Amino acid sequence: MATIVDDKYSAALSIILGSLAVAFSDVVVDSMVVERARGESQSTSGSLQSLCWGSSAFGAIVSAYFSGSLVDTYGVRFVFGVTAFLPLMTSAVAVLVNEKRLPTEERSISLSSSRLIESSKQQIRQIWTAVKQPNIFLPTLFIFLWQATPQSDSAMFYFVTNKIGFTPEFLGRVTLVTSVASLLGVGIYNSFLKAVPLRKIFLVTTILGSALGMTQVLLVTGLNRKLGISDEWFSIGDSLILTVLGQASFMPVLVLAARLCPLGVEATLFATLMSISNAGSVAGGLVGAGLTQFLGVTKDNFENLALLIVICNLSSLLPLPLLGLLPDGSPDADNGQTKVD
Repeated sequence: MATIVDDKYSAALSIILGSLAVAFSDVVVDSMVVERARGESQSTSGSLQSLCWGSSAFGAIVSAYFSGSLVDTYGVRFVFGVTAFLPLMTSAVAVLVNEKRLPTEERSISLSSSRLIESSKQQIRQIWTAVKQPNIFLPTLFIFLWQATPQSDSAMFYFVTNKIGFTPEFLGRVTLVTSVASLLGVGIYNSFLKAVPLRKIFLVTTILGSALGMTQVLLVTGLNRKLGISDEWFSIGDSLILTVLGQASFMPVLVLAARLCPLGVEATLFATLMSISNAGSVAGGLVGAGLTQFLGVTKDNFENLALLIVICNLSSLLPLPLLGLLPDGSPDADNGQTKVD
């Protein structure tokens, strides 16, 4: 994408390959986190997740600080080149990971075709056995439904770029603010919310997020300017508050998923749970896209955008009656682990 890509099909292929590579490394990192969290207290497990996501947020802060200005100054191909170089640094750090290697004989056996097929079948059976358990299936179902509510992000992006005229540099600043907000949300969870019951966290953050999300209507209708708040400052403040709430509510999802993983299939099951969560987000995006088309909102027509925002924010409250699917009490209440033979 930094050199030869010049049409939408090759761009799509490049994005798919890049996402696939990131997905592979992400699963490996998740497996390391889950394995290290096993046997630890819930607070320790939460601190480990907070450290990982805090580090991710810090990296996002650094990239967001430079991304918009670099695009304006050097163009998108230069930025693609820079972002292609950064994963190579991650590969260099990977050699520092301390891991126990299998003996040569076991490696050769595990890589044989028959052994690989049998191992894959066994792992699928283990995952199915684990997922069927109510203490894993029901929370996973709630997380999927919680993520699958419709979103208006794409429509809002076109509004702030085509209608309001936000520049790439300013959007980079907004991304910087949201990255700082993510770091702040991780800190708030790690400092104050680790011992709070999971249901209470979801209830409060969902209601607050829905109410505060309605403030985007002010930006769409221009009421913020009548209140003396510029579009730029309103957008920054809105992104800051909503991101803090979103990150604080998402952290217990990660901790819960890590603690649900039974012994023997930690990495694969955690990746499966996160894939289900991501599938919920994709479903929410598709539903949001359908609503956007149904209401006639396009990149140039924003007449019904305020209605779209109201519908999306109200729909985020729909999963709340299903809070009973989540474990009762605080995350610390049950430190037990399920072993899959």
